[in-house]
Amino acid sequence: MRYLPHTDEDIASMLQAIGRATVDDLFDSIPEEARLNGALRVPPPVDEATLMAHLSSIARENQAATMLSFLGAGAYSHHIPPAVDQLLLRSEFYTAYTPYQPEVAQGTLQAIWEFQTIVSELYGLPLANASLYDGASATAEASQMARRLTKRNTVLVSGCVHPDYRKTTETYLGGPAGGRVRIVAIGADGAADPAAIAAAIDDDTAAVVVGYPSFYGALPDLAEIARVAHARGALVVSANSEPYAVALAESPGVLGADIAVGEGQPVACAPGFGGPGVGLFTCRDDRQYLQQLPGRLCGATRDVNGKRGFVLTLSTREQHIRRERATSNICTNQGLLALSLAIRVSLLGKTGFVEVARRCLSKATYLRERVLSLPGYSAAFDDAPFFNEFTVKVRGGSAARVCDALEKERIIAGLDLGRVDTTRKDALLVAVTEKHTREELDRFVAALGRV
Repeated sequence: MRYLPHTDEDIASMLQAIGRATVDDLFDSIPEEARLNGALRVPPPVDEATLMAHLSSIARENQAATMLSFLGAGAYSHHIPPAVDQLLLRSEFYTAYTPYQPEVAQGTLQAIWEFQTIVSELYGLPLANASLYDGASATAEASQMARRLTKRNTVLVSGCVHPDYRKTTETYLGGPAGGRVRIVAIGADGAADPAAIAAAIDDDTAAVVVGYPSFYGALPDLAEIARVAHARGALVVSANSEPYAVALAESPGVLGADIAVGEGQPVACAPGFGGPGVGLFTCRDDRQYLQQLPGRLCGATRDVNGKRGFVLTLSTREQHIRRERATSNICTNQGLLALSLAIRVSLLGKTGFVEVARRCLSKATYLRERVLSLPGYSAAFDDAPFFNEFTVKVRGGSAARVCDALEKERIIAGLDLGRVDTTRKDALLVAVTEKHTREELDRFVAALGRV
């Protein structure tokens, strides 16, 4: 709804209802000496053009704080056109509140339905919910769902899964529910190791969770992992932090994943200081899966007059049903960011989405080759397919030292993996997107060469 100011009569009526004479009476709790008496000490009003010129002169005094960044590790800086923000600002969209009344929320419901359709196509699985908080909560919810479906207790999580996703899953499953999480070592290529997973699976394994791509950048043999897991009755959960990767790599559902989850931030919005994100969640089209799906699901239907409409088809949350039957205690979704993702993908179209992915891959391949050509720099893992992120061992054995040195040249070199794994203090995780230019890539290589 658009903003409608109150009239004097409205204000008088409300004050009478609460037993106050004036609006100032509402602030009695504020000491008199702390209140502003009189006008603000600001210059007199000016016309718009003069005001804009004044503000511009102030802005010119700012020092640019932008830095060339190659930091990824689960949050990626792709181009988000201004058109996305402008469409999000439409008053009928600028809220993430639950559309309980379909008769007045058709626009919101359709937007969620379109989002679900996009996520389903990306991950190659037919059922998608109306989003979760982020990739970490989606991974944890998928693990819980797998335990409910299989009636088993243990979840194997590959060491290639994003550290935050692993920790969140451990928190979910290590609480009162009595669940257990076992971490499985990664392979020599930095991805999930089918042999290690096969050795770790037992009759109590509910699911195997793997990074697709790996946190370290490599793409695992998901089809082989699915074969190994399914042979022992376990489900496969793929966790994806970079949606553009599945524009070129085969979708996880096609390769045998039963549940595919991920983070939609790279497509929906610029990376922030830890958020916000938007959790993506898809699964197989099976009645049991549908009944255990966390969160909400929007569906398309027709009313009594045959007119197409959209409704909340599934809402198995605590606030809708008995708590002991709820599939999740997440009681909302990232509606605004889900809408942002749907708008961005719609603006790109299928060919545009793939083109962004191709540019990322091309630039990442170029940069990796240039970095590995530098004396003292080497690949941290055996060669494996990758998308826009890769890991290198740095010259001198200290990634922290490299990061500090490049920061002085206003370059964020990537993630010092020693911050998340003390055995990898010599490794640097580097991410590239379509926004990086050839000149920026070469500048990065030159800076590394001086360290």
